[in-house]
Amino acid sequence: MTAPLPLDRQLCFSLYAASLAINRLYKPMLDRLGITYPQFLVLGALWDDDDRTVGGIAARLSLESSTVTPLVKRLEVAGFVTRTRDAHDERQVRVALTDSGRALQEECTCLADSLVERSGLSMPDIQRLNRDVQALRTALAG
Repeated sequence: MTAPLPLDRQLCFSLYAASLAINRLYKPMLDRLGITYPQFLVLGALWDDDDRTVGGIAARLSLESSTVTPLVKRLEVAGFVTRTRDAHDERQVRVALTDSGRALQEECTCLADSLVERSGLSMPDIQRLNRDVQALRTALAG
């Protein structure tokens, strides 16, 4: 039996540590905006495709609906989204951005700028890395 690799040579640890570092970088900016990183992800799903069901947001983020629901409720209290029952299926809750939620997208551009600046990578390098990580995620999920 082969011994496990040292942590720094394990891809899972590198991805985990990089994710934590990005979250630490984003946290002060998100704090100023009054949202958490998971709430930012929910907003990102809505910026991509507004007026989604909670289940649709959860699927997009690879989360359970029970995880997304409290995030959406807090975003509603903050005035960034509205929640309504689906007209065709009362069991479904639809989530839509408010004007404040849409405006927040523009304020979040500083996140990507900070990542490029801090990483020392060019935007094409970051995009390439992102494609590689997405391909890995797709392969592992499949």
